Amino acid sequence: MTAVSETVTREAVESFLYREARHLDDHEFDEWVECYHPDAEFWMPAWADDGDLTVDPMTEISLIYYANRGGIEDRVFRIKTDRSSATSLPEPRTGHNISNVEVLAYEGSTVQVRFNWFTLYFRYNTLDTYFGTSFYTIDFGGERPLIRKKKVVLKNDYVHHVVDIYHV
Repeated sequence: MTAVSETVTREAVESFLYREARHLDDHEFDEWVECYHPDAEFWMPAWADDGDLTVDPMTEISLIYYANRGGIEDRVFRIKTDRSSATSLPEPRTGHNISNVEVLAYEGSTVQVRFNWFTLYFRYNTLDTYFGTSFYTIDFGGERPLIRKKKVVLKNDYVHHVVDIYHV
């Protein structure tokens, strides 16, 4: 078996990240969900009063937490069927931008990745910007890459509405 460090290039990692972001921008939510492994954890910790991030999604508040893809699928179902307090017509327009992609480690079939991002969000004649850093564990061992773990650090968390999956 060939180690992923010998077969997965930074360009392949970036291409996967860009595709995931494009699915959100194009409202291709079903395709976006397919970027996630069934056991994938999606976590966006909150900033505590002391200025540190929360560290345990089970005992501390999080801005978003899904223990597996089932939670992500439920969120997408609510967005698509207008059963969401965060989404209604008109649909928001987003532009995701990714930079400073770093491959931190290769572990078996997975790659640990860190990158910076910002998202432009337009709705009701208002433009908002969200920015932060994300940490992914991506499994390149199967037919296609899959996210096994996603941690999103939202750096401008003082917002005037609910933050949702398409903001980050």
